[in-house]
Amino acid sequence: MAYGLNKARVYFITLLILSLQSSAQELPKAKRSSLGLYLTAQDAYELKRDEDRVLFIDIRSLAEINFLGMPTVADAHIEYQRLDANSRFDPKRANFTLSPNHSFVDEVKVLVNQRGLSESAKLILMCRSGSRSAQAANELAQFGFTQVYSITDGYEGDKVRIGPSAGQRILNGWKNSGLPWSYKLELNKLQNLPQE
Repeated sequence: MAYGLNKARVYFITLLILSLQSSAQELPKAKRSSLGLYLTAQDAYELKRDEDRVLFIDIRSLAEINFLGMPTVADAHIEYQRLDANSRFDPKRANFTLSPNHSFVDEVKVLVNQRGLSESAKLILMCRSGSRSAQAANELAQFGFTQVYSITDGYEGDKVRIGPSAGQRILNGWKNSGLPWSYKLELNKLQNLPQE
């Protein structure tokens, strides 16, 4: 009976992934990846819960996870971009620029090897709203990773476009979907922390 249930879950998840891939053309260009593999936050949670050999990486900056929390089911945090001495205020966007983490791919490779996985393993990447995770998926694909999924609504979700809440990220995303997260960070999930 358990085998049939697992087979049904795999079938359901496969259908879900195929339907998300077919609607990929509806995604904004910034959220599309070369691999075309996408999940919503809810779908990512279900996939992580149902499959043992899926690696879930939160790629937001250290500042983001420090102040906004992190999904409790994430396996690791590896910054794709970071606030550092090279970050500058961008008046047009009214925020600070992020600098690339030039060792991102190497850090992911180390984590994948530590977990006994390969470049063909399923990786789930999550950023704030789905754009950086698509960029990071593209970069990993260039280095041979073949199953890198981008969470299209990210941790905080998309911005409301009209009404009194315009500009606020309250539409979807990990936190807005009621998925498990915590402000308490787990040291064993944090990769390459800055040294004192």
